[in-house]
Amino acid sequence: MSEQKNTSNDPPPRWVLKLFTKVNVIVYKLTGGRLMGKLSGMPILLVEMKGARSGKKRTIPLMCVPHGDGFLLVASQGGAPKHPVWYHNLVAYPDVRITFGGQTRPMNSRRVLDEEKAQLWPVCCEYYPPYQDYQARTDRNIPVFLCE
Repeated sequence: MSEQKNTSNDPPPRWVLKLFTKVNVIVYKLTGGRLMGKLSGMPILLVEMKGARSGKKRTIPLMCVPHGDGFLLVASQGGAPKHPVWYHNLVAYPDVRITFGGQTRPMNSRRVLDEEKAQLWPVCCEYYPPYQDYQARTDRNIPVFLCE
């Protein structure tokens, strides 16, 4: 019996993603973001948030788009058909703590309305062009959050 190689673009198992996330957060915190501070060449930040269902504190690394004194967070999940889990956390509990550049500060996140997104989406795509491909891959309107 021969083994068939998985050639699909299936994401890694959830436990692998969770483990990588935990390692990423620890290394990022220990080095002030000097190590594991980029994903696909783009800067990441740590977002400490409350879980929508559990109410427990969660810290996750996310790519960001610097914007004014704050950041834009794009809930693209690579163009997946569903919103990432963190989307639901920010909707339920918009007050977060952001760690970037060795500094942690409290911020408020809000999902931008479609009119505002029409102005911000080109900024996001200019900063990270694959966002446009991600939007083309999915029927959902990819949410953008402004953290200020």
